[in-house]
Amino acid sequence: MGVAGNLGMTYFSPTSPPAARPFSGLRTKVIAMKNVLVIDDDRKLGRLLIDYLAKFGFKATAAAHPDEAVRILRREVPDIIILDVMLPGRDGFEMCKEIRRDYSVPIIMLTARGEVADRVLGLELGADDYLPKPFEPRELVARIQSVLRRGGGGGPPPDKLRHGKLELDFRRREALVAGKAVDLTAMEFEVLALFARSPGKVMDRDHILDRTKGLEWEPYNRSIDVLISRLRQKLGDDPKRPSFLKTVRGAGYMYIGDEEDVGGDSSADAASDDADNGGGSGWKGGP
Repeated sequence: MGVAGNLGMTYFSPTSPPAARPFSGLRTKVIAMKNVLVIDDDRKLGRLLIDYLAKFGFKATAAAHPDEAVRILRREVPDIIILDVMLPGRDGFEMCKEIRRDYSVPIIMLTARGEVADRVLGLELGADDYLPKPFEPRELVARIQSVLRRGGGGGPPPDKLRHGKLELDFRRREALVAGKAVDLTAMEFEVLALFARSPGKVMDRDHILDRTKGLEWEPYNRSIDVLISRLRQKLGDDPKRPSFLKTVRGAGYMYIGDEEDVGGDSSADAASDDADNGGGSGWKGGP
């Protein structure tokens, strides 16, 4: 069976890529000449994606081995990476961790393994989105567009926003705590910016999901909780006595703007925070 059959990508034929027919989510904004690095050991799929993404204004490069991808990254950092989980030498999770250690480029992970645990692990390691195989190529384009919109900003926000020790630079997409840069993924920065723009406002999961569309959310999805937990770790925020992100029990999360005396979370709230956000070792839930 050919590549198209294996992946369920019925829009591809072995001889020629399909005509690109963007659906409604892509008609209003096509990002021209953004660089995409596809890391997948299926060389035929890599060639097909290069041709298909070009129809939407993307310049794609394919790497079939992690070492090849590292060499490409050292020459030029792309605007977004499409990373397969099943790779020779080292798997996509290890590769994601390695990339995230040195680069803040957005990552969309691909996998034929659709287990919830795999998706959670990918997000915990810093992936910005997750797409299971088989997938429709147009959906991949939609997800690329969505992740890049989040990473590039959707309007004309102020160049910088400062709350206590936290400073956000929207032009550079950087976060600093007490003057020190914090390494955030595009998704982490976008969620932190969402909170920082509305200090004191309680946001539940549904609101956060609605404002950060693009990930494959599912019923009882806990990816937001994983992301909040990761943000707290990177900001050095103690959920029991938070300086930035406070859990409002039974309601959601609130950005408190580094207030000096917020009373912290009560013991009950802190316990709830562990249960809700994956802080405890017995955390359960989907990505």
